[in-house]
Amino acid sequence: MTSIGTLIGRTHARAVTTLSLDATTTRNALSAALVAGLAEALTDCAKDPDVRAVVLTHTGTTFSAGADLRDPPDPDALVGLLRQIVELPKPVVARVTGHVRAGGLGLLAACDIAAASTESTFAFTEVRIGVAPAVISLPLLPRTDPRTLARYYLTGERFTPPEAVHLGLLTTTADDVDTALAPVLDGLRRSAPQALAATKQLLTARVLETFDRDAATLTALSARLFSSDQAREGMTAFLERRDAAWVV
Repeated sequence: MTSIGTLIGRTHARAVTTLSLDATTTRNALSAALVAGLAEALTDCAKDPDVRAVVLTHTGTTFSAGADLRDPPDPDALVGLLRQIVELPKPVVARVTGHVRAGGLGLLAACDIAAASTESTFAFTEVRIGVAPAVISLPLLPRTDPRTLARYYLTGERFTPPEAVHLGLLTTTADDVDTALAPVLDGLRRSAPQALAATKQLLTARVLETFDRDAATLTALSARLFSSDQAREGMTAFLERRDAAWVV
């Protein structure tokens, strides 16, 4: 496997490029470097005529633990990455065989198709460290069930792959995620590149309207919350493996 920087692995087979988040020591947390590396890799895929579709996956047991609290990405950079996935003129398919938390769920929502193994788990943990799932709401809110999303946004509870399918976060779940994705990738390989690009535009129009309307507001909200006293307490408690001061 070759790598872009040291954080993104890349392989290519039969017109499908697989990009792997490869920062296992931080559980693939969204650091400034990882966000930049993934953006660079996606840019390369967009320009490459040999790439029909992109699979976004991971090494280790965690797809992504969310924002790297020690080296968080700039909110504008995260917005840019999520929009890049949505706007990429080639389908992006998420392949998950592990845990996904917080900002990592934004990556899943930005993808066109998402599949996870039955052992995967999910949680919007932002509220438990004193912030909100602000920026990742840009792809999430237009694509998910509002009532189901409200529960997991507000409580930070873990939920299972079947619940993630019901929410609209996942397309499918299976014991063997590669078996589940085989007909999907076969279908993409049989589809004309210009037809895929045009069809993706139809599917993402409402998501991009949300980016155009709300990106600045949600970026400002994210920055304000991350600089708050409660967020400092929440992040410190998380790093120290203790309950935050407000837990009752």
